[in-house]
Amino acid sequence: MKKLSLIVICSLFIFNQVLAFTYSSDPKIFVTELVNDAISKLSDKNISKEEKKEFIEKIALENVDINALGLYTLGEVRKSTDKDLLLKFQNSFTKYFLKSLTSRLTDYSNNKFEVISADKKSVNYTIVKSKILESENQPEIKIDWRIYTKNPDKPLIRDLIVEGLSLARTQKEEFSSILSSNNNDINILISKLNDFVNN
Repeated sequence: MKKLSLIVICSLFIFNQVLAFTYSSDPKIFVTELVNDAISKLSDKNISKEEKKEFIEKIALENVDINALGLYTLGEVRKSTDKDLLLKFQNSFTKYFLKSLTSRLTDYSNNKFEVISADKKSVNYTIVKSKILESENQPEIKIDWRIYTKNPDKPLIRDLIVEGLSLARTQKEEFSSILSSNNNDINILISKLNDFVNN
């Protein structure tokens, strides 16, 4: 199973903060604070790789709607799956998601990040538009953040759209391919997720 390098690379910009710090409930400020903290933390040469990994995992669990993302990636199959099997999948998906984020840690100190605008689509969703500015090593990268705001005091990340490509949809398509090749047996998908986590 491919590691979805876009998710890994882009998500590394997302998930770090000082442990006691609480991000703003305003989606635009939330994204700005989150990414600036991530860049600061990942470029700190006084913090070990293991410590950075622990920060990433903690902040992902607190600021990404991993359960909703996992269910989305299952597509229609989730509707006909019993609760116990869904819980088993969610557990494996969470471990898979966290390992994907931490599989490559990079120094992002040379990256410049800019939030451009926020578009409130509904009570539940805001799209925050941003970009990683062009540098010597990479072109400009446009990133839209799908922020879930049903609880206005606690925004959650539900998707990143990188240069028009939804990372959640990409993951869903990958899982759909695995399921369709295995008679929609979620146990096979769970097994593949666990293989990724354990290797």
